[in-house]
Amino acid sequence: MNTSAPMNTTLSITGMTCGHCERAVTSELTALAGVTSVDVTIVKDGTSAVRVTSDGPLAEPALRAAVDEAGYDLVAVTSDDAPTAADQGAGGGCCGGCGCGGKGRQQRDDELPIVAA
Repeated sequence: MNTSAPMNTTLSITGMTCGHCERAVTSELTALAGVTSVDVTIVKDGTSAVRVTSDGPLAEPALRAAVDEAGYDLVAVTSDDAPTAADQGAGGGCCGGCGCGGKGRQQRDDELPIVAA
């Protein structure tokens, strides 16, 4: 039984214009392990916001593959749960949820930018 708080991630996706787009992306994302809900806000001719709630961290490559499989472009991933400077405090430590050992989550070359909400 998982007793941790849900994690929220917002995906910025281009090319979505209608209910079919919403269903396609929702279907692919909900198939990912750990995803508990998907909420889509479509912006025609712009960048749509897709909020994914999960019971743990989601790997960016898996998110990218799911969005690609649905036929759209993932342009940014924002972790609503990323530690902020205030969370890290003067010592630079954080909650430890990402496994960084208090050093701050480091972005790999193959990842989209990590942006705190």
